[in-house]
Amino acid sequence: MNFRLKTTEKTADSLKSLQSTTGLTPNILARIAISLSLIDPEFPEEVQPESKGLEFNRNTLTGEHDYFYKSLIRQHAGRQIPESEYFPNIFNAHLSRGVRLLELEYKHAGNYNKLLTNLLKASEDNLLNKE
Repeated sequence: MNFRLKTTEKTADSLKSLQSTTGLTPNILARIAISLSLIDPEFPEEVQPESKGLEFNRNTLTGEHDYFYKSLIRQHAGRQIPESEYFPNIFNAHLSRGVRLLELEYKHAGNYNKLLTNLLKASEDNLLNKE
């Protein structure tokens, strides 16, 4: 079982930039990014880790909610996902796509407070659309 994930260089740069503008740590930003990626019904493109990417321990990213993340990603895929495929491959694909989405959301919002407002509104809208 793999417990380490290495991002792409682009994802690492985006996380560092978002950290400097929001004050949130990369692991918190990664959790938000995964949530944003899971809203998109399309399966994310697989990514290849790069030497200049950030390296994360699985527990740092998912913590005590690892089973929850795994369940959400399986539900999104609509199939059972073997452990070897789930982490780091599919998790990293969702992370990369989610970070791109989060970066776009931040650029659209223009500041941290508006970003939070927009993310809360998006999550409420998403919940209402599922009812």
